[in-house]
Amino acid sequence: MPVRYTPLGRTDTIGASCHFLDIHGTGVALDAGLDPEEDGPASTPDFRIIKQEPDWYIDHVLVTHAHHDHLGGLPVLFREFPHALAHMTPATRKLADVLLPASARLQRRRMREGSSAYDPLFDEEDVELHSYLYLTHDPGDPFDITGLNGQTTVTAEFFDAGHILGSAGVLLTYEDEGTERRLFYTGDTNPNAQTIIPGGTYPEPPIDTLLLESTLGADPEAEQTTRREEERKLRDAVVRVLERGGNVVIPVFAIGRAQEILALIDRYKQRGDIGADVPVYTAGLQRAISDIYDKTRTDTPRLNNDFRVYGVDQERVPRSSQGKRRGLHEPSIYVVTSGMMFEGTLSNWFAQRVVEDEDSSIILVGFSKEGSPADRLLTAAESAEEEMHVVLDELVGPQQLRCEVQRLRFSGHGTRRDLLDIVGRLKPSRVVLVHGDADARTWMADNLAHFYPDVEVTNSETGKTLTL
Repeated sequence: MPVRYTPLGRTDTIGASCHFLDIHGTGVALDAGLDPEEDGPASTPDFRIIKQEPDWYIDHVLVTHAHHDHLGGLPVLFREFPHALAHMTPATRKLADVLLPASARLQRRRMREGSSAYDPLFDEEDVELHSYLYLTHDPGDPFDITGLNGQTTVTAEFFDAGHILGSAGVLLTYEDEGTERRLFYTGDTNPNAQTIIPGGTYPEPPIDTLLLESTLGADPEAEQTTRREEERKLRDAVVRVLERGGNVVIPVFAIGRAQEILALIDRYKQRGDIGADVPVYTAGLQRAISDIYDKTRTDTPRLNNDFRVYGVDQERVPRSSQGKRRGLHEPSIYVVTSGMMFEGTLSNWFAQRVVEDEDSSIILVGFSKEGSPADRLLTAAESAEEEMHVVLDELVGPQQLRCEVQRLRFSGHGTRRDLLDIVGRLKPSRVVLVHGDADARTWMADNLAHFYPDVEVTNSETGKTLTL
């Protein structure tokens, strides 16, 4: 019986990461995410693919990290496969306990507001009911995931991925026709240190099959940018705005980017680049996640175990509109979600208030999906027209763009050159490209063929089964 691999989530873009492996009777899912670009049932992995095969079942799901596109569909998976067990690092478990209930509340709110035509995929009670199925494992500690009908022992082991707190790559070891085989799934990975967490670690070579993320495969700019240079640009931009009496709005993702930016602001204050008394405002879910970052600082990989996110002097964004406006009367820094400035979020609210102020600045430090308010802002800022308007909220309409807009690269993903280096390090016989759009995977496939001609390279395709 061959080992079979089938992607259940979308492979033409980034979303609903979920990969199924049938390893001699053991059914393994790698991640169980939701697609942020879809709504309702269309956002989930296609579990019907498994149910159409009489001998397939998910015994175990290995969650590489707590981002929505890798974790968000876990309650749906449990409903479809109620005897499955979920495995993750202890830090990912702590994040899941915060993020999945928050997702349930958001789905309920969107249905009530009419912004979603679908009932919630799950509620808070579902999340609580399934939480006893979470098993945690430290990186470097192998654990058995052999299924009830498994015909050979399957062992899993986590490796720090360097992406966000708790992120991990997964090594699977099993026997196939009397030979030990090793499969490594990178998840979202970054071999380079960020501000808080160090770069990822990887198993010893060789690897038989490598499931390799390819997020930045179509991004040549990323490999030409150094983190140190981006940190300097952020410092200079913040100093410049504060010196002229403006406000700095930095839209961030709640996990990872928010904490990394706060760590940099703290560094700038410690060095005297910006005044120690400059107010820094944060709010919402990112504060709960920052608390988890602090509580796990001694037992997860850190560049400095003494650094605490809450050691950074910060104030909670006032709840009232009047209180928010009052804070804008003095030079301040707002590190707020969402990273793409979606309507109804704090980053969108503050962006609307500063976009027409030539003394202020909006600094984008993460990915902006095409058509999102952050993308519209960036497009307007890059226009050659002398006077530009931008729509940050359809209910507000066009606003004149007068503030400074800057885009900086603080990615938690390895560049495409980093990914090529990972292949060289792991020496796989076969690479299956995942988690990237078509252009990204095409570039990766072409360059892998050039640099590693002996490696078999395959592009994954939703619902298409590969024999490994």
